[in-house]
Amino acid sequence: MLFGGVYGSVLASALAAALGNEGTPADPGHDTLWVAVTAVASAAAHGYAHSIAHRTSGDKKVTASALRSIVTEWPLVAAMVPTIAALLGSYWGWWGEEGAIDVALTVNTVALFGWGIWAARVAGRRWAASLRVGGVDVLIGLFIVLANVLIH
Repeated sequence: MLFGGVYGSVLASALAAALGNEGTPADPGHDTLWVAVTAVASAAAHGYAHSIAHRTSGDKKVTASALRSIVTEWPLVAAMVPTIAALLGSYWGWWGEEGAIDVALTVNTVALFGWGIWAARVAGRRWAASLRVGGVDVLIGLFIVLANVLIH
């Protein structure tokens, strides 16, 4: 679950940062759909890859095994929901798409901090070490934010 959360948060941030409509009008509905499709496709690909990697020559029910593996990737999709929600807010006219992207990047960076702390605490680390792990995860989010600023 922790892997899916971190991976989903990073993926959602990268997708949000990549959204750009230079020279064309913003289309938050289209962008929301692509982030959602990417979330599901990424979870399916990751789950399927796990299924294939753990498959043995004697496995008869590959389809059921692959489906179970894909379903276990739900945390990756769930971690992308805040980005989808921010983009939907833009689609509904609550704010502009740039504002939605800023909200998504902020929420995902905070989520990365939380995922890092949670992972370290589950691993039995003390609070000080857990906060350091969360801080390193925040650096991933800040890297994406910085790349977004530099690229755009």
